[in-house]
Amino acid sequence: MGDESRLAAVVALAQGMAAAYSSRETWRAAAGGARRALGGSFAALSVWERELGRLRVLVNVGELAEGEEEFPEDESYPVHQFAEITEFLHERWAGGGEPDAWVETAQGPEEGRAGYCHQRVAALRRRGRGCCVVAPIVLHGRAWGELYVARPVGEPVFGRADADFATVLASVVAAGIAQTERLEEARRLAFTDSLTGLANRRAVDARLDEAVELHRRDGAVVSLVVCDVNGLKRVNDTLGHSVGDRLLERFGTVLSLCGAMLPGALAARLGGDEFCLLAVGPSADEVVKAADEVCRRAVELDIGDGVACGVASTQDPIGPVRSARRLFRLADAAQYRAKAERAAHPVVAGREGPDDPVVRLADEPSREADGERRRFRGRHAPG
Repeated sequence: MGDESRLAAVVALAQGMAAAYSSRETWRAAAGGARRALGGSFAALSVWERELGRLRVLVNVGELAEGEEEFPEDESYPVHQFAEITEFLHERWAGGGEPDAWVETAQGPEEGRAGYCHQRVAALRRRGRGCCVVAPIVLHGRAWGELYVARPVGEPVFGRADADFATVLASVVAAGIAQTERLEEARRLAFTDSLTGLANRRAVDARLDEAVELHRRDGAVVSLVVCDVNGLKRVNDTLGHSVGDRLLERFGTVLSLCGAMLPGALAARLGGDEFCLLAVGPSADEVVKAADEVCRRAVELDIGDGVACGVASTQDPIGPVRSARRLFRLADAAQYRAKAERAAHPVVAGREGPDDPVVRLADEPSREADGERRRFRGRHAPG
């Protein structure tokens, strides 16, 4: 491969990784781009999990051998079997060397060259591959993992020039992984409440829109629990805002623990003293049970005055739910009533018969305009 072709391959690899949206897409683009650039039939990307002492395969691409999967759930190898990764990235760096790539063949080490790893040689033979090139990946100044590209038996064996090129490709891969990590961290922060670590209102809006669409299309049960922490203003005024923040953090933990009772539920802080649980799939009764547990545990906190909790579920007789806004209004109206009555248990929309006061309150805009209930803050237009 000429210099121009290699430059084009590097550009294609960088562009493929830049276009990836998730970590998995990034891994696939990295391995696939390196495989094409080096003319290999197979490539893998692995991460060094120091705390577990293992090299874990993230993705396999190309011609997979028996037992290999594109995204293996637990294909990993003890690092002591592949000690060269630590040699290159510690001993050689300490002596001023570089984390260069190297080549292994199914025939084993050439005369006069020490073999790095007989396990790799055995793996090549077992999987019908003739040779491989292995390039350490360095991220933030530390060994992150490795890029591995192989060719089948009968194909030309990788040479020194291929190993040097693999080192360049590993640097490009490292830059792409770093960019993905930064983007994922930015997305995480954009959808996370900084005080409690729960999801924020933006995350709830996005998830609820999807959930209601799923309900309309497939009839999925969607339930929303809205909670208002009682006594936060008193705590802030008498004990200080740092104690108030501690109350919110502790209630966030309670909500998260109780939300774990509902598979896949999203626990979120909407803002101020308002929190919610969003569940898709569990029955309304399961959600009410989890909400009741929230109320019980909130009372046991040593600060605050418990919580007012309202529930709205598409499985209850609340009428058709065609918008996220309506489900929010129903859950908020139930929470409003729970707060007004100082209820020790959740108030559930639709469970008081055909003329349920919560449903009526949520669906009568004039009462909302008159200030008879607290308007729910949010971006959704009435629906």
